[in-house]
Amino acid sequence: MADKANIPASAPETENVSKNFIEREIDKDLAEGVYDHVHTRFPPEPNGYLHIGHAKSIILNSGLAKEYNGEFNLRFDDTNPVKERTEFVKSIIADVEWLGADFRGEVLFASNYFDEMYEKAVFLIRKGKAYVSDLTADEIKATRGDFVTPGTPDPSRDRSVEENLRLFEDMKNGKYADGEKVLRAKIDMASGNINMRDPVIYRIARLTHHNTGDKWCIYPMYDFAHPIEDAVEGITHSICTLEFEDHRPLYDWVVRECEYAYPPRQIEFAKMYLTNVVTGKRYIKKLVEDGVVDGWDDPRLVTIAALRRRGYTPESIRKFVELAGISKADSSCELDMLEFCIRDDLKLKKPRMLAVLNPVKLIIDNYPEGQSEELDMPNNLEVPEMGSRKVTFGRELWIEQDDFMENPPKKYFRLFPGNEVRLMGAYFVKCTGVDKDAEGNITAIHGEYDPEQKAGQETRKVKGTIHWVNAADCFEATVRLYENLVDEDKGKLSADGTLNLNPNSLTVLGNCKLEPALKDAKAFDSFQFVRNGFFNVDCKDSEEGAPVFNRIVGLKSSFKLNK
Repeated sequence: MADKANIPASAPETENVSKNFIEREIDKDLAEGVYDHVHTRFPPEPNGYLHIGHAKSIILNSGLAKEYNGEFNLRFDDTNPVKERTEFVKSIIADVEWLGADFRGEVLFASNYFDEMYEKAVFLIRKGKAYVSDLTADEIKATRGDFVTPGTPDPSRDRSVEENLRLFEDMKNGKYADGEKVLRAKIDMASGNINMRDPVIYRIARLTHHNTGDKWCIYPMYDFAHPIEDAVEGITHSICTLEFEDHRPLYDWVVRECEYAYPPRQIEFAKMYLTNVVTGKRYIKKLVEDGVVDGWDDPRLVTIAALRRRGYTPESIRKFVELAGISKADSSCELDMLEFCIRDDLKLKKPRMLAVLNPVKLIIDNYPEGQSEELDMPNNLEVPEMGSRKVTFGRELWIEQDDFMENPPKKYFRLFPGNEVRLMGAYFVKCTGVDKDAEGNITAIHGEYDPEQKAGQETRKVKGTIHWVNAADCFEATVRLYENLVDEDKGKLSADGTLNLNPNSLTVLGNCKLEPALKDAKAFDSFQFVRNGFFNVDCKDSEEGAPVFNRIVGLKSSFKLNK
């Protein structure tokens, strides 16, 4: 695959556009003729769901390929069958497609190259660059030395080529138990880079692989397989995160000693960290197993699947990655910045609908009993071209409980006895009294409306405006409100390494009153609920005619964009 026809690379049209350090390195490689095209990849291991940090790598790698008129591969690094599952493969494909990364519809697997990897291991043995070791994993670790002490040579390091070939074939044929023997690269036990001290490149593992089944009982190690995958596919620029920087000399050694004609160039960038969120697969797996969340796509998580389910858009995540930037220095981003991006993306795209989440009844005593009327309600005041819709108005309405106070503080401009407010898009109404039950709880609010003060025909002013839905034709729905899964005051981890979970991370409201136009909303449809935030229809728990709504984000933001 590496020996391909030249693919012309095109530089960005505007030369004065500021470029990140990776783009500058690619420009240099193209100008010097190191490569005549750009070919990138995203190589996840299918051992869990992708999270927001992976989105940065997907968007960066696919974006570079698009920018330079090159190619982009989605390739699974599935060399460790212990934790890999088809479920994770499917979820990752869905995530990459949803983010808009164009991998030409072809999904690649490292396991498709297992035959070639085995042949390259044999090739290294024949060159005297690899040998079979009898040491256990603990013994190998103990003899590797440290940053000031060189490693101790393996007693099997000087085995003959013939013996190593025979032993390695016996490993492949299942003659040894798991862990009984390994294949090590023969490099330098005194190297200052511990990764170069005769690393293990093959181990025995009798496990069924999701892609190759039971064909193999030996599997290549990641550090051996990964550079071969890149070389086989003709990757020009292997863009990865900083933790692989110390592994780069080993990757280069593998490609060089295996004599690939078109070696890829590795360039490292800093990961993207979000403060006080859970991204570690080990933690998420435990949260799922303990039933704290309802799956890897629980909307309180920041896996890509969870963000999609909650109602985030690809555009908002791309904007977030853009704002976070590409650098060589580790840094953290606040969750507020991600929330700013989705809020900014939705505010001019989505209709503003009427939904009362904590309802209390408002009875307009002087409105004709049994009568109703249709009112025009703009879909989005900031976007007139979105038009308007009809909503019905009647004698009995639902309003938010916190839009009424019997004994309000100063500067409270909503409804209280004797005060008048505007019903959004409708009339002025003055509170005249309340009904209470035997325990003193308010069961209904009474008021009188002014038929002369209708929306668009007002001749005087009031300070407060509240929203409402008509009790006669609204429908009842479940709405879920989310806070951070982690207790932000305590920090993510406690002293014993367990997560500090926020007990209020999920609030389920089962008695919400919504305008009837929302009843037919489908999975992933999103709206602004007036004064309550942005919401979308949950893709797992909704049924036809009975949508469940997740709050994507509230309306207020503490994040300020520096322009």
